[in-house]
Amino acid sequence: MHVPDGFINAPTSAATGVIAAGAIAVSLRGARRELDERTAPLAGLVAAFIFAVQMLNFPVAAGTSGHLLGGALAAILVGPYTGVLCVSVVLLMQGILFADGGLTALGVNITNMAIVTTVVAYALFRGLVKVLPRTRRSVTVASFVAALVSVPAAALAFTVMYAIGGTTDVSIGKVATAMVGVHVLIGIGEAAITALTVGSVIAVRPDLVYGARGLTHKLKLRVNGELVDAPQAEPEPAPVAARTSHRKVWAAGLAASLVLAGFVSFYASADPDGLEKVAADHGIDKRAEEHAVADSPLADYGVEDVDDARLSGGLAGVIGVGVTVVAGSAVFWAVRRRRSDSTSPSDTTDTTDTTPSTSTTSV
Repeated sequence: MHVPDGFINAPTSAATGVIAAGAIAVSLRGARRELDERTAPLAGLVAAFIFAVQMLNFPVAAGTSGHLLGGALAAILVGPYTGVLCVSVVLLMQGILFADGGLTALGVNITNMAIVTTVVAYALFRGLVKVLPRTRRSVTVASFVAALVSVPAAALAFTVMYAIGGTTDVSIGKVATAMVGVHVLIGIGEAAITALTVGSVIAVRPDLVYGARGLTHKLKLRVNGELVDAPQAEPEPAPVAARTSHRKVWAAGLAASLVLAGFVSFYASADPDGLEKVAADHGIDKRAEEHAVADSPLADYGVEDVDDARLSGGLAGVIGVGVTVVAGSAVFWAVRRRRSDSTSPSDTTDTTDTTPSTSTTSV
């Protein structure tokens, strides 16, 4: 759903740019609370993984493909504020290096693919986990539903933007029907990828899934015949085994990202994605403009002067994963460091539900 330059007029693009900038500023502040010793190392990896999986277009209908947006996945794994930043980093790398998504439309893309998907998905996810049983399976189910809904929500947001600032005279009703219809199908693929990824991480390190924290039952003690909440124990330093497992999860995630972008992406569907198909069918693409960095050596996810298509695409994917994980990690390290610098030792204990409470059962 990468919107190119020319689809949306300048005033609307500028307005969405202001919205995106404001949301990123808020997210930078909010991410300070989310980025702890578990979340911070994974945030850059989540951005790289989203970049890699977005290269894997999957067929959804005759002549149409879809790809992961990633807002739901990022929000559930590392938190909603950090999730907005993860997807924004991916979109920035794609726009600057790979000529994917217009630069003047960067605000539109961040608003649609980072803000709308993350807010809608995480709000729905939190609502579901409150009413579902407190189990790992419930977290996975909630992830599936949240991701599924987030994609047509983003499609609807684009339609609203196009109704306000579209550059061609087309029926908004037809655009809305086509956009939402095809993106419901794409949402099924998004939901499957999100649930599979979240479920895989929960299976090995449930404490690394931000959305699964705080879902444990508090330990009860019987005092004078009545059940009362037991005092919460002070958090203990992570054992060496847990830290090792954390590094293994990070290494496995990076390896998977490199394989997906460097090898599996060659077999992705070549059909236009949902937005491209709707734009072609309804004449929206008549006003599309050439990308400002169309002559980039990595434009269209290929390496310039490398004639072999498989090698060119694979190298571009590997470079993209590497650049994204470095850029993302640098951003989140800086945010985490600023939190550490601004927090006194007596304030380091977080009283929100971002840390698991003492319990008799775990998710």
